[in-house]
Amino acid sequence: MNAEGVAWVTGASRGLGRALALALAGRGFRVRAGMRNPADGEDLSDLAAQSGGQLSVEALDVRRPESLQAPEGLRVLVNNAGLDGAYLPVEHAPMTLWRELFETNLFGLLEVTRRAVPQLRATGGGVICNITSCSTLQEVPFYAAYRASKAAVGALGESLRAEVAGFGIRVLEVMPGPIDTQMLSASDRLPEAAEHDGYQEMAKDLWRGRQGVADLITAPDAAAARIVSAILDDDAPARVACDPLGENLLAASTAR
Repeated sequence: MNAEGVAWVTGASRGLGRALALALAGRGFRVRAGMRNPADGEDLSDLAAQSGGQLSVEALDVRRPESLQAPEGLRVLVNNAGLDGAYLPVEHAPMTLWRELFETNLFGLLEVTRRAVPQLRATGGGVICNITSCSTLQEVPFYAAYRASKAAVGALGESLRAEVAGFGIRVLEVMPGPIDTQMLSASDRLPEAAEHDGYQEMAKDLWRGRQGVADLITAPDAAAARIVSAILDDDAPARVACDPLGENLLAASTAR
């Protein structure tokens, strides 16, 4: 696709979402960068302008439908807003945690997407890019609520892909591994599961395993560049990775 029209990015205040907003602006899209607190992105417009890009910041909370309005001229939607969660065994993970993750990661994404599809149809097509997680491609203990919310987004995307292909709309699922973001830093801790009898050793093993992938952590800018390339490539596969670990897991999953 040509890099023109509007790109709408949710969760753009930091990390991968911020990098994606700037990368899309740098390629020629007029970017609307959505975030709960616009003050967190007050420098984005100037940064985009330095490379000749156009970017505006808007207040957007995917959990508050009244704050959502899809822009006219929309060509690209990036559903990046999301939450991580506590590392807890299923028997100890409270339902409030499950509901909080699904409210943002699935239902919030759905609210945005439902508003975007009519605008994408009106402009003759485009791309919906859903950021999920490569953790859905492997067994990860204590991560059930987060993984389930992201796997649900993948299933949503599969059905949506079949529904909107005839309108010239591609649905792309990006399955990141460890990206150097605040969310990753927050997860670099001994899992809360270690506080529960019978799970201590498994929790320690999981934490040690996370330290072992430190060499695979990818910078947000590098991940964003790969994602934007997939957005622009009409022949890109429906599911893509943007970092080494995600690539390895996706390749192994495809080979099975």
